[in-house]
Amino acid sequence: MSDQGGLWGYAGRMGPTWLAGAVAAGPATMASLLTAGAGYGYTLLWVVILAALLGALGQYLAARLGYLTEEGLVSVVETHLGEGWAWVLVTDVVLAAGLAQLVIMQTAANVSALLTGVDARVWAVVWAVVLAVGLAGGGYRVAELGAKVLVSLVVLVFVATAVVVPIDPSAAAGGLVPQIPEGLSGALVAAGVLGGAVHVTLLVMQSYTIRARGWGREERGIVRFDIASSMLVAFGIYGLAIFLVAASVLYAPGVDAEAITEIGAAQALAPIAGEHATWLFLLGLLGAALSTLGGNTVVPPYVLADKLGWDGSIEDPRYRALVVCVALASAGGAFLGESFFSLLVLVLAFGLIGTPFAIVVVLYLLNDPEVVDETPPLPVNLAGMALLGVAVVTAGTFVREQAAAITDPFSAFAVLFAAGIGLATALLLVRFVRVTWRSMTTEA
Repeated sequence: MSDQGGLWGYAGRMGPTWLAGAVAAGPATMASLLTAGAGYGYTLLWVVILAALLGALGQYLAARLGYLTEEGLVSVVETHLGEGWAWVLVTDVVLAAGLAQLVIMQTAANVSALLTGVDARVWAVVWAVVLAVGLAGGGYRVAELGAKVLVSLVVLVFVATAVVVPIDPSAAAGGLVPQIPEGLSGALVAAGVLGGAVHVTLLVMQSYTIRARGWGREERGIVRFDIASSMLVAFGIYGLAIFLVAASVLYAPGVDAEAITEIGAAQALAPIAGEHATWLFLLGLLGAALSTLGGNTVVPPYVLADKLGWDGSIEDPRYRALVVCVALASAGGAFLGESFFSLLVLVLAFGLIGTPFAIVVVLYLLNDPEVVDETPPLPVNLAGMALLGVAVVTAGTFVREQAAAITDPFSAFAVLFAAGIGLATALLLVRFVRVTWRSMTTEA
């Protein structure tokens, strides 16, 4: 298969990164952006812009490895780094995606309950069954189609609102100066915003969705177009629109970022929707939740099937059974006790903790000539290192604040997980430096 050039030819074939974009533009990202704008005004605008840029870069690096190897990431790791490292990656992904699955299902169920008056636990079972039947029956292409439609609709709603609200240009310009508000809330929200685009789940799933689409190195043109149109343009506009609306409409000095709820956040749409703002916002939140569930459900089955040597498609009954199990297990999210709006931000921050390890894995493999026959040019590697640095600093700031004020089991688990995955990341970096140095000295 080869690229069918031209804008319209590309537009008709794009898809894999739109599935990642649907996961990225989910309710957790929406909650993080609204909390950032409402709690801190334009202060974190630089994080919103950086998230779109680095999100696109991360997708490109993962996609490059995917189309050059034409294998799933876990298989490549097991072959070239060893089984132990493969299991570390699988554990990282399953923990991040599994926690996200529960909280996002909690969101979908509770929003459905608010809209209909039917108990959230009933809705959780309904949506879990819909996921199981839809994904096990139609597979990847069903999730991809739903992602394109729902993400596009959600983006349009917030863009329309951003057009009519007053935005302060001078205050917005001040938000381009990098700074993280002091305290746990500031670090948490910044990590949540960045984690919406730079997330271990998004990086890992890209290699599998590229493979599911059957794209190889001949399709590198459509891969770049797919990434630019989805993560950079659609997700970038989505993030900016939500953040600017929240900063313009909801922000007031003294507002507690942790106290913002879904009903309070709905008032961001009041300038365009008036008394219907709450309903419109809740419908958008539900659409974002369902599109994210469609993409996120298949991630644990992808990596587990790859590690166990199964075919990662619905033709393999074992993979199909994994999809059904993950979909049905997500109904347990309705029984989480915390407010889903606050938990959404925590989910992204937690996922960001495991992201540096995935970035190191991808960069390591991309620069190993035994893995790929086209190692990245220097600018791509430098950009990848910048991506790693930003992820480490942002996640590290969040973990440091969590460690200084451990108040619940989640905080303790986040700190322990950060210690374990941080050690694994450091060890892999040391191995990468040793291998690279040995190769350089041998050639000399």
